[in-house]
Amino acid sequence: MSTKPSKALETFDNPRPELDYTIRITMPEFTCLCPKTGQPDFAELLLEYVPDSKCVELKSLKLYIWSFRDEGAFHEAVTNEILADLVKVTEPRFMRLTADFKVRGGIYTKVVAEHRDPAWTPPVKVELP
Repeated sequence: MSTKPSKALETFDNPRPELDYTIRITMPEFTCLCPKTGQPDFAELLLEYVPDSKCVELKSLKLYIWSFRDEGAFHEAVTNEILADLVKVTEPRFMRLTADFKVRGGIYTKVVAEHRDPAWTPPVKVELP
């Protein structure tokens, strides 16, 4: 079992593929480097998705997220890269990644990137009285 950073994302079969349900994963310790200064950037990532046939395996996700710690990346680029890699391996019905970067130089950045399978129709939200 690896405990080193890795770009390899693993999946497992969705145990209830007939259902639309949401998986939410919070990753409060994301780090990468500013491509201009080399200083560390810190973010909390929130992954929300409606799986189709595959779900992302959490240990591989942890090692994947860890793999960015020594890489220089603009916030917008790294958020979209992570989303694209996750979409590629899981092929979800819907996926949203929110990257909430912490303050640096008096500026906060929040990047939200989404993927929607064009064949998927989201369920109607139920509002209870």
